[in-house]
Amino acid sequence: CRSLFQNVIWKHKGDRPSTLGDNTLIVDWMPQKDLLGHSQVKVFVAHGGTNGVQEAIYHGVPVLGIPLFFDQYDNLLRLQERGAGKILQLADLNGRTFEEGLKEVLHNISYRQNIQRLSCLHKDKPMSPMDQAIFWIEYVIRHKGARHLISEAYKMPWYSYHSFDVVLLVLAVETVLLYAIYAVFRFLCCRRKRKTKTKQN
Repeated sequence: CRSLFQNVIWKHKGDRPSTLGDNTLIVDWMPQKDLLGHSQVKVFVAHGGTNGVQEAIYHGVPVLGIPLFFDQYDNLLRLQERGAGKILQLADLNGRTFEEGLKEVLHNISYRQNIQRLSCLHKDKPMSPMDQAIFWIEYVIRHKGARHLISEAYKMPWYSYHSFDVVLLVLAVETVLLYAIYAVFRFLCCRRKRKTKTKQN
């Protein structure tokens, strides 16, 4: 990061690395959403968690991703396929590959253009989330609790709601099948024993 012209904000716990440049600010915590919403943020280096990727898309910030586990690689791959981010594999990560990846996302304008296009698609809704919440609150008030929207599941008996009746039916069918298989094997074994005894006599 020392060779970069840009300033860097790094969430890091522990001692400050001795090789760190003066352009890097280390913080224990910072509101990520507010940081990504700042107009001067150029690149978001992240592990590819669902929330971070969604916030990056919303604010139109290209992502340099280093996936670790679970769904992170898949999340970042979706961005990379749309030209809005770049993946660095942990096994290939070193100072040179990190710097090259970071400079590519910083200086190739297509990454920012593609993520901003995704941001526009994401935000293009008939009404804002706040207006939608206000509408549904007022709707429920106008219709005195909106009983017609309550799920029919609330009228089901507890054993149906928790699928105990289905579980009992499946267990009953399995029991009958197992007993039938056991009876067939027992019949065949008894028949074989009788034939053996008959031959011996």
